[in-house]
Amino acid sequence: MSDPAFFGYGSLVNLATHSYDDPRPAVLHGWRRVWQRTNLRKAAFLSVTPCADTPLHGVILRVPGADWLALDQREAAYQRHDVTSAIQHHGAKAQTAVYQVKPAHLSDAADHPILRSYLDVVVQGYLRVHGEAGVAHFFETTDGWTMPVLDDRVAPLYPRHQLLTARETGLVDAHLAAVMK
Repeated sequence: MSDPAFFGYGSLVNLATHSYDDPRPAVLHGWRRVWQRTNLRKAAFLSVTPCADTPLHGVILRVPGADWLALDQREAAYQRHDVTSAIQHHGAKAQTAVYQVKPAHLSDAADHPILRSYLDVVVQGYLRVHGEAGVAHFFETTDGWTMPVLDDRVAPLYPRHQLLTARETGLVDAHLAAVMK
């Protein structure tokens, strides 16, 4: 992969939710996932924050048409950071970025829950790309589990929601129960 790339650490790991070219497993060093409230919508966003000790498993994806501006517009709530020197994957070295929620959008509002339909998409992606160990890694390397979770599975609010198998649902629920203790 020599075209510019970006690192997906949340819903982008679920390859059924997009059509970005040449997705492949990758590890990003120096960042940690975090659920964050914003002033943009009444649901938590998944973001990243610098953390020297945490390797994040995810996927690396090509920037469509090498057009950073178009990708920046799609990720308008986020700011882009160059992580080229902090990424590991099998393939050619490429300029690589990660997106983090812009500080101007952060909020301390109490009524911004984690959408279970969003969490389901993320966990399904980790299971399919990184296996059960990847699911455990996702929960272990994500902060913000003190936020409430809105169970919207019956009427999903997340626009790219996916259907889960009974096994996948059980996996999400078991890991969520463990981190919410």
